[in-house]
Amino acid sequence: MPNNITIIGAGAWGTTLSILFAENKHNVVLWAHEKGVVKEINDFGENKKFLKGIQLPKIITATNNLDQATEKADLIVFVVPTQHLREVIKNTKTKVPILSAAKGIEIKTGKRPSEILKEHFKKDIAVISGPNLAHEIAKGLPAASVVAAIDEGQAKQIQKLLMSQRFRVYTQNDTIGVEIGGALKNIIAIASGIVDGLALGENARSGLIVRGIREIASLGQALGAKEQTFYGLSGIGDLILTCGSTMSRNHSVGVKLAEGLNINQITSNMQEIAEGITTTKAVDQLAKKLKIEMPITSQIFEVLFKKKDPYLAAQNLLSREAKTEN
Repeated sequence: MPNNITIIGAGAWGTTLSILFAENKHNVVLWAHEKGVVKEINDFGENKKFLKGIQLPKIITATNNLDQATEKADLIVFVVPTQHLREVIKNTKTKVPILSAAKGIEIKTGKRPSEILKEHFKKDIAVISGPNLAHEIAKGLPAASVVAAIDEGQAKQIQKLLMSQRFRVYTQNDTIGVEIGGALKNIIAIASGIVDGLALGENARSGLIVRGIREIASLGQALGAKEQTFYGLSGIGDLILTCGSTMSRNHSVGVKLAEGLNINQITSNMQEIAEGITTTKAVDQLAKKLKIEMPITSQIFEVLFKKKDPYLAAQNLLSREAKTEN
């Protein structure tokens, strides 16, 4: 029996998730903030702004009315940029299960998307993350992801709704680790873009990725996550993809920083938000509060918000005092 799936957020990833649910014969309502996106989807079956060239299954309908989008839902999936999540949900009420597909940390509170949603809806929230480039999946290419929920039954229910022969879904219960990995990999991806933009080589990028996952895990464990989570799909899997793909928005930000553009110049030409920018600010604050050393994050913060030269940031990382590997 098909379920009614509501997806809040019609960017590239939200639209791609709608395709995956629709391919499993579920009824999908896609909520978009932009009226133009709603019209394109309903009239032409295409989200030209965020997923140009991909024909959407006819079972997907779009709306910009939140009440209409959620009234018949059996599952609601939030794919809203983290800094705008509170504004979107403030007038929304529901009793059905919720899945968060956002990747970020709220600047003013240091909270993960699932914490924001739990605070509002008064229930535990499932999360999904993994090495998932929206445009590849939308074109029909295979991928894997992980759904985490405190209630194992809830995770397995979502797994059943979403999994297909080309989209493999695993389950676990470490929601903190899955979200932290998904959020912080965007910071390391900006650093990776800087490495590539400065032509520092693949050795440098490899070292950055390895030290990056250690940095991510250190914060995650301090917040209650399991170390092993960071060596799975939502941790090292997502990190490798985002640090090495030219389709990654955050990697592109790093490349442009290395080319000499400032953050305002970069973001003014972007269709979608690169979550790593705001996540860097949130995590830098969080690391200082928890007294956790996060050298990569600290240097990216300096580049993004203090106008530090990217090459000098790289030099500062390389010239740190000698240490044992841990």
